[in-house]
Amino acid sequence: MLPWVTLLVLAPLSGQWATTTKPIISLHPPWTTVFQGERVTLTCNGFHYSPQKTKWKHSYQRRETVRDIPGDTLEVHESGEYRCQAGRSTLSNPVRLDFSSASLILQAPLSVYEGDLVVLRCRSKARVALYTIYKNGEALTSLEGTSDFFIRDARLKDTGAYHCTGFTEDHSISSNKVQIQVQDLFPTPVLRASPSQPLEGRSMTLNCETRLPPQKSKVQLQFCFFRDRQALGSGWSNSTELHIPAMWTEDSGSYWCQAGTKNLSIIRKSWSSQIHVQNRVTRPITVSWYRRFKNWDEKIKTPMSSEFKIFMVKSSDAGEYYCAANNRHSSFVSKPVTIEVKVPVSRPVLTLRPAGALAFEGTTVTLHCEAKKGSPRILYQFYHGDVPLGSSLTPSGSGVSFSLSLTTQHSGNYYCTADNGLGPQRSEAVSLSVTVPVSRPVLTLRTPRAWAVVGDVVELLCEAPRGSPPIWYQFYHEDVSLGNSSAASGGGVPFNLSLTAEHSGLYFCEANNGQGPQRSDTVLLNVNIPVSRPVLTLRAPRAQAAVGDMVELRCEATRGSPPISYQFYQEDATLGRSLAHSGGGASFNLSLTVEHSGNYSCEADNGLGAQRSEMVTFKVIVPVSRPVLTLRGARAQAVVGDVVELCCEALGGSPPILYQFYHENITLGNSSAPSGGGVSFNLSLTAEHSGNYSCEADNGLGAQRSEMLTLSFTWLTENRRGPVATGVTGGLLSMMGLAAGALLVYCWLSRKAGGKLTSDPSRSPSDLDPQEPTYYNVPAWIELQPVYGNVNPRGGDVVYCEVRSIPEKNRHAAASAPRLPSNKDSSVIYSQVKVASTPASRTQLLAPSAPHR
Repeated sequence: MLPWVTLLVLAPLSGQWATTTKPIISLHPPWTTVFQGERVTLTCNGFHYSPQKTKWKHSYQRRETVRDIPGDTLEVHESGEYRCQAGRSTLSNPVRLDFSSASLILQAPLSVYEGDLVVLRCRSKARVALYTIYKNGEALTSLEGTSDFFIRDARLKDTGAYHCTGFTEDHSISSNKVQIQVQDLFPTPVLRASPSQPLEGRSMTLNCETRLPPQKSKVQLQFCFFRDRQALGSGWSNSTELHIPAMWTEDSGSYWCQAGTKNLSIIRKSWSSQIHVQNRVTRPITVSWYRRFKNWDEKIKTPMSSEFKIFMVKSSDAGEYYCAANNRHSSFVSKPVTIEVKVPVSRPVLTLRPAGALAFEGTTVTLHCEAKKGSPRILYQFYHGDVPLGSSLTPSGSGVSFSLSLTTQHSGNYYCTADNGLGPQRSEAVSLSVTVPVSRPVLTLRTPRAWAVVGDVVELLCEAPRGSPPIWYQFYHEDVSLGNSSAASGGGVPFNLSLTAEHSGLYFCEANNGQGPQRSDTVLLNVNIPVSRPVLTLRAPRAQAAVGDMVELRCEATRGSPPISYQFYQEDATLGRSLAHSGGGASFNLSLTVEHSGNYSCEADNGLGAQRSEMVTFKVIVPVSRPVLTLRGARAQAVVGDVVELCCEALGGSPPILYQFYHENITLGNSSAPSGGGVSFNLSLTAEHSGNYSCEADNGLGAQRSEMLTLSFTWLTENRRGPVATGVTGGLLSMMGLAAGALLVYCWLSRKAGGKLTSDPSRSPSDLDPQEPTYYNVPAWIELQPVYGNVNPRGGDVVYCEVRSIPEKNRHAAASAPRLPSNKDSSVIYSQVKVASTPASRTQLLAPSAPHR
């Protein structure tokens, strides 16, 4: 039967009520909430013919459209209110449809009546699992394996707001709410008597009037009529009328009727009506009483009174009785009345089958009510609490049974009543506890922040939406039991954990109320560990990192949940950052320059607070540059025996620097400069010290050799030449030791001859620069050509010698003309005065004059 959306306008007609022409809309499928994209067929009902056209009105968001459609059906797919009208009928009541875009909806019929089997359907889209249905916010049952929830034999107590829930992979969702209003199947009946005050001996018709809604027109009702507490006629019947052929004075009393469903699960009683039978006999009258027994009439010896009383009724008093009234003119005989001597019912006994106070949800329990004593026709009624469940009339006097398919709502106290018209008797209450196995519990984790951190207290809440208490809960981490707790009144229980790193993993819980444990889904808990203080290490290709080396800075926090962000610092300047997605450390590479010496640190952060490493001091070693070797005389005119200082210095390089001095390739000595700079080496001059000099600097990153510095002596007499002067050349020149020896001999002979020392007119002895002469390496080869000039007018007592620097282009000219040069491009870099008056003076060398630059 299709669900009816509105009630008809009703008018009384012959006990049942007739309808007006107001149409009613029915739906197929029978839901007012459907998914978008689906279609619903509306039918305009309420006519004995199919109209040629039906007017349909659709209202949505204050917009209304009207269409005339052939026939009485309309297929729709839009939300809004729909009404219909056919011919001259009035508009139907509105039907509201909702085409929902939600992922989960609850569907229900609009109208629900007592005794209905109500279907609530929870529907979901893909990847939504159904879970639980609720009434007024309280869980009713799990929807595992089904989408339908049934309310069998609906009662007023089933009225409420219903919704269902489901869940996806990561969260739960809730459907729309549906308000279920259980309506009376039929109103309280009304008893009507015709005539309302009958005359004695005349007939009377009783009518028990009630109505069924048009949606329930196929329901069959039964009716029963009563005078005072006695049932009239044959008891329950399908007729709404009871015809009494003749009414007598004794028939006066309180009349009422009952209407009920075929199985008498729903019974309603009318109000009582007092009916007084009017007497037509004129007075004075004489009354006689008779008892009909075995086909003959026995006059009862009793005072002539309009009343006949039987005290202490016995079973032998059963039979037919009637009376006769006489006056002077006529005699009247009453209708016989059969007196059945009834035994009042005893207190009935209610039993449960199968026996026992515990029963499980879904099983069928039979309630049996029986009064051991009592005259038949006994009406039995069953109650749950104070709510009637149903009734049954037995003509034989035996007990009756009532079956229940148990749900959680069936727990409570039950009793029954028995009534054979002599007063109801009530049984003792019987307690029934419906044990509901626990449903699959739900485990939820409640953390004080978005990410669980070591040291936090996390609450694990395990709750089974359904299940009879007490419920025993057990908590597990992986497969290790954490603890247990009992919920004496049902509901869930919490379990608290103070988190450590070991608490990461899968959690689940179990619920058990003695009907078998149920395990929840697993829940993953990631315990985030704040990073520990990181350690910064520097990895260089050698023990002492040098400029140009590639150095790896490695920062690593030994503890901490990934991902970890690392930041590298030199002093307080950021060098760069790196992200370790899976934990561990991170590296940063540096190509070293001098500026990279200093303090380094790093920082680790995984969102739970940054940690800074200790400072690491790093020094970048600079390899030594090519050293420069210089020669410094002790005084203005150095002679054999003087101490000459060799100075070696590398202008670049990290200290300490080790210097080594060489004459030819023979080591003279070494010295260290702990703080950098140069070092000196002193040499006491002899003739053997002529030759090539060099020095070497080394700070552990590779030795560097200076350019060669050549030291030579030349001398020359009046008749011949010889090496006597010293010169300094830059580059790799050959040793000129022999020339220096010849120069010394020449200078001695000239002085012995009494010659006077003269010099270039441009200079005199008084013009000699007292500054200490210094000899420098030069970057290219420059030939030094000694030039001898004996200007002593008296002979060879004094010899003056010079060594000049002549550029390459004048070299050949100087070699071919050994005289005092007038070359403007030459410069004196060495000079000597030799006194040859005594043999001892032959080896005396005066300090060289300062070189001309």
